[in-house]
Amino acid sequence: MHGKGEYTFPTETKYVGEMKDGMFHGKGVLHFPNGSKYEATWENGRAKQGSFTFADGLQYQEKDWDYCDGYDRRFYTERCNGLRPAGESQLTDLHPPRVIPDGCYDCGDGFYDPNTRVVTSYTGRFLRNADDSEHEWIARTCRKAWDEVVAVDPAKSIATRSEETSN
Repeated sequence: MHGKGEYTFPTETKYVGEMKDGMFHGKGVLHFPNGSKYEATWENGRAKQGSFTFADGLQYQEKDWDYCDGYDRRFYTERCNGLRPAGESQLTDLHPPRVIPDGCYDCGDGFYDPNTRVVTSYTGRFLRNADDSEHEWIARTCRKAWDEVVAVDPAKSIATRSEETSN
């Protein structure tokens, strides 16, 4: 590989840019299957300077990063487009969120099945086997297929309180 071109990895990540002696060399962009990208200047296969842009358009900043910190927990699309009306929670940056297969988790780059410990892309392609550390992190952190929005039914609350008081 020499000159300008494209190379697609088995993971569907695609490099588009300049190459020299079979390595990324010069300006080039890595396009990830989830829509994010890393634009960089490469030297003998190593990125010397670059910038990462998430699939939703948010650009990563090493300094003064104020996205999703302890003070502002909004999704990037909420920062750009405003909050949803009262009663319409936004569960992920994508609205409406992806439908998660039964028994699985949405781990950001695909769905995770805790029974097989396999992460598959949103289009159904194998991505990786999760090790113990990733399994624990996904189970502790990620959105599950069986998550439900719980609402209080005022009629039942009053009936329950009345029963408790009479007992």
